[in-house]
Amino acid sequence: MKSFTYQRVTTPVEAAAAIAAKPGAKFLAGGTNLLDLMKLQIETPTHLIDIGRIGLDKIEPTANGGVRIGALVTNTDLAADPLIRKDYGILSRALVAGASGQLRNKATTAGNLLQRTRCPYFYDTNQPCNKRVPGSGCAAIAGFSRQLAVIGSSDACIATYPGDMAVAMTALDATVETINPAGKTRQVPISQLYRLPGKTPHLETTLEKNELITSVVLPAPAGGTHIYHKVRDRASYAFALVSVAAILFKDGTGRIAVGGIAPKPWRVPGAESLLPSGAKPFSAKLMEGARPTKESEFKVNLVERTIALVLKEGKS
Repeated sequence: MKSFTYQRVTTPVEAAAAIAAKPGAKFLAGGTNLLDLMKLQIETPTHLIDIGRIGLDKIEPTANGGVRIGALVTNTDLAADPLIRKDYGILSRALVAGASGQLRNKATTAGNLLQRTRCPYFYDTNQPCNKRVPGSGCAAIAGFSRQLAVIGSSDACIATYPGDMAVAMTALDATVETINPAGKTRQVPISQLYRLPGKTPHLETTLEKNELITSVVLPAPAGGTHIYHKVRDRASYAFALVSVAAILFKDGTGRIAVGGIAPKPWRVPGAESLLPSGAKPFSAKLMEGARPTKESEFKVNLVERTIALVLKEGKS
């Protein structure tokens, strides 16, 4: 690990100002992703700004009947919160399906959203990776690609977004709230938070330079049946091959976001009008334009089968 300096801050504005003042700085919260990458020298920040004491650790109702989740609420606390379990069950189930109990105790809401989209070749510094070194190439395309993206990828990167929480929040139409060094705030729909790789896979989100996530806002409960189904190679501590976050209503309509198949949580609202017709028409529209490799093409069928299972469960 390379040497770095360390700073504690006490307010969100101070945190944003601190990172603006130190080129090469990174925010540190739970550290479950950043510290691993620092050990491998994939991330080499010159300065760490500890935001663990800036508050932002509450889950509170909003005036319009929704809920505001502070950026530093841990995954464990969020999954166990009575309001989340009652009205946003899809989110609680997705969180419990992710990582391990120890990691969930440390991982934060904002940190989870901002974990790096990655693949095994991203971790191997002996291999070319356009995420680590823009323009160096993508070893995954000609390598082992079974777990990687089948849609939304590019000739520069086929890495898959690994998280569970963001998939559920995408189905819930969450909004991310931020603040910049000048104290200006803005709201970003989660559907607009993540970038597709294109020619610049090292740019993963639409956050502006030095912008800090302060909270995530969920709208008023949608009702319906909430289902999170995760297909993986082992029963725990594994990224999804395919995950489905679904909110299903009695009239056959619903919202569905899919994980494990793209560089971001994948949702196509235009496909959701096809849900009453069944899994096959819906998944055909959802996966329109898919570009799997020979090793990953099974995922296209797995998406359809998993959605069919979820729809069946929603009717039972």
